[in-house]
Amino acid sequence: MDDTPTGVVNVEIFGQQYPIRSELDHVYVLKLARYLDRKMQAAAEQVHGGDSVRVAVLAALNIADEHFKTLAAQEDREMDAQRLALELEQLVDEALEQS
Repeated sequence: MDDTPTGVVNVEIFGQQYPIRSELDHVYVLKLARYLDRKMQAAAEQVHGGDSVRVAVLAALNIADEHFKTLAAQEDREMDAQRLALELEQLVDEALEQS
């Protein structure tokens, strides 16, 4: 029988076991942990001989970079959508003026 308390997911990140207490879906927490583990493995390849804290900081910076790039791309899409809506509004106004 599993002795893991309800709401706790055991994950492995960078070779260490962590019991994660969360209300999030069990599978989602595992997915997050696998993602972080991959990021830390990639960071470790960049910092040969670095300790786990240094690797974690580099992984966190890489994840933050991804996040900010995603936000910027989202803002660009929103601006494009606003621009297109304005252009469409102008076309409708022009069409109404001609009728």
